[in-house]
Amino acid sequence: MKGLPSYCRVLDETLAYSRASGWSGFNKHDGLNSRFLEATLGHSKWTRILGIQTVMRFPWNLRPLLGVPRTRNPKGIGLFAQALLDRYATLGLDDDLREARSLLDWLLQNPSPGFRGLSWGYPYPWQDLGFFAPRHFPNRVVTCWIGFAFVEAVRQTGDPVYRDALTRIADFLLLEPRVLCDTEEMKCLTYVPDPSVTWAVMDVPALVGAFLAEAGAVLGKDYGTDARRLLNWVVDKQTTYGAWYYTHPAEASFRAHDNYHTAIILDCLDRYRIASGDESFDRAYVAGLDFFAENLFTDQGAPRWLSDREFPHDIHGAASGILCFVRAASRGKGFERFENLAVKVTDWTLANLYDRRGFFYYQQGRWMTRKFCLLRWSNGWMCRALAALSRSYGSSPQDSTSSTM
Repeated sequence: MKGLPSYCRVLDETLAYSRASGWSGFNKHDGLNSRFLEATLGHSKWTRILGIQTVMRFPWNLRPLLGVPRTRNPKGIGLFAQALLDRYATLGLDDDLREARSLLDWLLQNPSPGFRGLSWGYPYPWQDLGFFAPRHFPNRVVTCWIGFAFVEAVRQTGDPVYRDALTRIADFLLLEPRVLCDTEEMKCLTYVPDPSVTWAVMDVPALVGAFLAEAGAVLGKDYGTDARRLLNWVVDKQTTYGAWYYTHPAEASFRAHDNYHTAIILDCLDRYRIASGDESFDRAYVAGLDFFAENLFTDQGAPRWLSDREFPHDIHGAASGILCFVRAASRGKGFERFENLAVKVTDWTLANLYDRRGFFYYQQGRWMTRKFCLLRWSNGWMCRALAALSRSYGSSPQDSTSSTM
């Protein structure tokens, strides 16, 4: 590990690269932003899936050849804004707060049209197995991640414009369809506001529940009942060995227990605990955290793709692992080992997926590495992870050269 730049320096370089790109780049599922592919394959479910998956899975980046434009991804803008707010909290540099405000203001000026409240989607047509989302069609995942950035902005600035944004985001999340479960004890919402969807992506109610708990805490509003019911639904679906399937019902997806969606659920449970003071989900959190640490990383710190499949090592999995382990370590006594895991994953990532020009590679396969940057997927998530690591351990986090792993 000798000679690797410090975590703060890598964060600086990654932000500089992303800034120079105008915060615009390629995206994992943006194949149909090619006019050629959209015209030839964009007319049905299976041809759309063929186009998107071909571009996504090809060993080299076909997007420039196919004329796919670089775009600003609202989710990426939210991740970069959160990273800058974390860095501002760590270093107190006015430029970081100013830049974070500029990104948040861009989001307020570019929401998805036609829906109640405030929401965002992806800047490309996206076909999933269970639904089709046109460009900018909003979804709860993108909206929640942006919502978390606005929560942090309210904490740091108290800006009434951002407070109003939180209320409007909550309106979208709760008022737009579709509700899959709504009982006195449990609630579940779909990924997209599409009445035809009949199954759930497991991290969606977790994200909405965590956002509502945090937004309610900073606004002084009572979203607590909905937040608890949403997280209760998620915990109810945990397996006896501490894992979650990607979807419910499980057979709705080919995935079983994957890396970053597991991390997101765990982080949401902890966000809820901190915001609400309710520790009733702690047993589920600890069981899930143990499963995550033991089954979704190699001994070297590489993120496994699934619990039963190692490759590819995906940059989103690496970033999610860092975020999850940093958050777990912040609990203190009994969780100390997770600081070492956060450092181990960070060191592996810098050694294997970082390009010193200021970007992170997309994936490392068994035989080759996809050495190109998908800006939101790669730099957006790693900026979040490195900023959270720096914020947790001060302005001078340990260098890789001083790791005691």
